[in-house]
Amino acid sequence: MVEQQCIFLDQDNKDQESLHVLGFIEHQLVVYVRILPPGLAYEEPSIGRVVSSPSIRQSGLGRTLMEKAIEITTSMYTGENIRIGAQFYLTSFYGSLGFEPQGDIYLEDGIDHIEMVKKG
Repeated sequence: MVEQQCIFLDQDNKDQESLHVLGFIEHQLVVYVRILPPGLAYEEPSIGRVVSSPSIRQSGLGRTLMEKAIEITTSMYTGENIRIGAQFYLTSFYGSLGFEPQGDIYLEDGIDHIEMVKKG
């Protein structure tokens, strides 16, 4: 959040109802993602706030985190699609995980985003 100059504490008031997945290396938090239940952000369950420490980028841990988040979301909400609001420059990354773009590019916190859906 600081790196992208999006500094806020639970600005959307959705943290309390979400599942938070954290990844540590030697007691240091290096990856994080938030899983939102259906109806909280979108009609479908959602994965958001995907964050990785600059120290581990390009290591594959971001992909591992997303694969785990998809696995958890799929097991919690069997058969449902998963919707994300992806940073537009990461469209191909999320596409490689089975997400397909939907709709137009929109601006969020000064960054181009696009909604993407993974079929359940």
